[in-house]
Amino acid sequence: MNLPFYIAKRYLVSKKKQNVINIISMISVIGVSLGTMALIIVLSGFNGLNGLITSLFGSFDPDLKITAVVGKSFIPNSQEFDQIKKMDKVLFYAEALEDNALLKYGNRQRPAIVKGVSEDFALMTGIDTMMIDGKFILEQVNREFAVMGFGVARNLGVGLNFIDPIKFYVPKRNAKVGLNPMNAFNVDFLFPSGVFSIQEEFDSQYVLVPMAFARRLFDRKEEVSAIEIKLKNSDQSDEVQEHMQNILGEDYVVKNRFQQHDVLFKMMETEKTAIFFILSFILVIASFNIIGSLSMLIIDKQNDIETLRSLGANKTLIQRIFLIEGWLISLSGAIIGTILGVIVCFLQVTYGFVKISGGDNFLFSQFPVEIIFMDVLIVFVTVVVIGYLASRLPVRYLTRKFLNVG
Repeated sequence: MNLPFYIAKRYLVSKKKQNVINIISMISVIGVSLGTMALIIVLSGFNGLNGLITSLFGSFDPDLKITAVVGKSFIPNSQEFDQIKKMDKVLFYAEALEDNALLKYGNRQRPAIVKGVSEDFALMTGIDTMMIDGKFILEQVNREFAVMGFGVARNLGVGLNFIDPIKFYVPKRNAKVGLNPMNAFNVDFLFPSGVFSIQEEFDSQYVLVPMAFARRLFDRKEEVSAIEIKLKNSDQSDEVQEHMQNILGEDYVVKNRFQQHDVLFKMMETEKTAIFFILSFILVIASFNIIGSLSMLIIDKQNDIETLRSLGANKTLIQRIFLIEGWLISLSGAIIGTILGVIVCFLQVTYGFVKISGGDNFLFSQFPVEIIFMDVLIVFVTVVVIGYLASRLPVRYLTRKFLNVG
C-alpha cells in the first residue's frame, strides 16, 4: 500500500482536533466543486448555442458554396464546373444570383438582399421547415412569388392575405440619368407566398425569388453570384471541398458552412475560450482555501509527523503526505463538480428548466445545451492540475516553516 496516500486519505476523512480544519476543508471542496460545475455548464451552454446556430444556418446555407475571388458575379460555363456538377458525391448543384434592391410595399420601403434560387433550394437547405407563415412557393401555374424573411416582412408590413404586390427597384447597368430618373431603374413586382424565420442575420435581409425573376431584375443573362452545392454525405465536406478547390484553382473559393460565417463562429469560439480562462482563474482563487486547510492541518498534526520522523520518515515522504492531502481535496471537488455539472446539463436537455425570454417568438423556447466529452475531460484535468499546483509549493514552504523539514 502507498503509505503517503493512505495517511493523506485518513487525514481527509478523519475528525481533527480543531473542528475549523474540517470546515475549511469542506469549504475548499465546495469551492472547487462549484467552479468545476460552473465550467462544465457554461461550456456546454456555448456548445448548445454553437450547435443551434449551425443547425439554423443549415436551413439556409448549402454544404459548400463557390464564389469568385474577384467580382460579384461570374459565368459558370467552363469545363471545371461541368466536372463538379458530375461528381458522384454531389447531390444538388444549383446556381444562385443575389444583389441589393429597394423594396416598396404600400407606403413603406426598405433595402434588402434579393436572392434568386431554384425550387430545389428547399431540398438543399430545408428552409421549408422554417416557414412561419404561408408556404415556400416560388413558381406555380406560370406565376412567380417571393418568400421573405420575417424581419423584412415586418418592416414593410407585408401580409400574405393582402392584394398589393411587392415592388422591386434596381439601378440599370450602365444607365444614364435623364429627365425621368425612374428610367434608370429596373422595376418589377411579385406577390409574397410565405415568410421564414431562421436567424436575425437572414430574417432582416433576405428575400428569395425565382432565378428567372432575379436575372430580369439584375440584367444578368448567364452570370451567377454563387454555385451552391449539397452533398450526399455532409461528413465528407472537407474532402470534397479540397478536391473542388483543386479543380477550380485560385480564381474561385470554395467555402463550407463554417467558413461562410467564419467571423461569427470565430467570435463564439473566442468567447468560449475567454470564459474558460476566466472561470479557471476563479478556480485558482478558490484553490487558495486549500493552502489554509493544509496550513492548519500541518500545525494540527505536528505530533504525528514527529512520530513518523522517529520511525524513519524522510522529508520527501512527509511532504508527499500533505501534497496528496491537498490534491485529494481538489480531486474530490473535481469529481463532485463534474457529476453535478453533467447532471444539471442533462436535466436541462431533458426537461428544459431554463427558458429563453420571449421564447414564444422563436423556433425554440429552452436554452440549448450540448455536453461534449472532450470539454468535460479538459475541465476535469484543468481542475486537478490547478489543485496539484496549489498544493505543491505551499506544502514545501509550510513543512519547512512549521516542522523544520529541510
